[in-house]
Amino acid sequence: MKQILFIEDESALQKTIGEALRQEGFEVLAALDGEIGIRTAKEKHPALIIVDLVLPKRDGFEVLEELKKDEGTKDIPVVVLTNLEDLKGIQRAIDLGATTYLVKSNYRLEEVVEKIKGVLES
Repeated sequence: MKQILFIEDESALQKTIGEALRQEGFEVLAALDGEIGIRTAKEKHPALIIVDLVLPKRDGFEVLEELKKDEGTKDIPVVVLTNLEDLKGIQRAIDLGATTYLVKSNYRLEEVVEKIKGVLES
C-alpha cells in the first residue's frame, strides 16, 4: 500500500481528502504544520507528499525547499494543494521542485484524487 503524506492545517479538508485517498487504497499520513510534515517525510519516506502553502510553523515553500535539498526526500513527488492563485507563488513552488500545483477551489474532490493518482502513476 502506497503512503501519501498530507500536510494541511485545515482539519476538515485533511479528513475529507484523506478519506477519499484511503478509499482508493492509499495509506494517508497527516501533518497539521510544516515542521511535523518535514519530520514525517524524513522518517516515513512516503510515495507522494501533498502540501498546502499556508501552514503554521513552516510554510509550504519552506517545506518544499527543505525536502528537495535532503537526499532522502528529494525524489519524492510533491503536489501543492492550496488556495493561492498568484503566478509568482505558482512559479516559486515549481522552481522549488513541486511536481504539480493545484488550486483547491478549481477542483472537485474526485478531480484532486485523480490528479494525485496520475502523479503516482507517472
